[in-house]
Amino acid sequence: MNREMKVLLVDDEEEFVKTLAERIEMREVKSGVALNGEEALKAMDEDLPDVMVLDLKMPGIDGLEVLRRAKKAYPGVQIIMLTGHGSEKDEKEARRLGVFEYLQKPVEFEKLMRTITNAYKKKFESSMVAASFAEAGEFETAKKIMDEEKE
Repeated sequence: MNREMKVLLVDDEEEFVKTLAERIEMREVKSGVALNGEEALKAMDEDLPDVMVLDLKMPGIDGLEVLRRAKKAYPGVQIIMLTGHGSEKDEKEARRLGVFEYLQKPVEFEKLMRTITNAYKKKFESSMVAASFAEAGEFETAKKIMDEEKE
């Protein structure tokens, strides 16, 4: 992968999210921070991330609604839900909406970084596979792969 990975961290716990951003930056990964759902959607419009780490419970637009809107507008962005207050029902809904992974807080930093890296690889692999089919003239297959990404 020859381009720098961009991660958007979305959490209303400002201290937590800023500390997490600093730790991620130390791994030479570009990261942005949004403190609520509205900020997250605006940040995506301005500088689309590869991966978003998204809190579930936030004032205003909650994580599930951000996930729903982000997947519709930017189906290629891989989203990791990270929550301390999630229920089985929330996890089921997040998975139905196409979340890459659903993690509970507190999460080990190394596990989170592995999950972010795997999400980034998945984003890349899907578009690479679709591109190779398109180059071979298999446009229907390429379209099908990209459409599966949107689901």
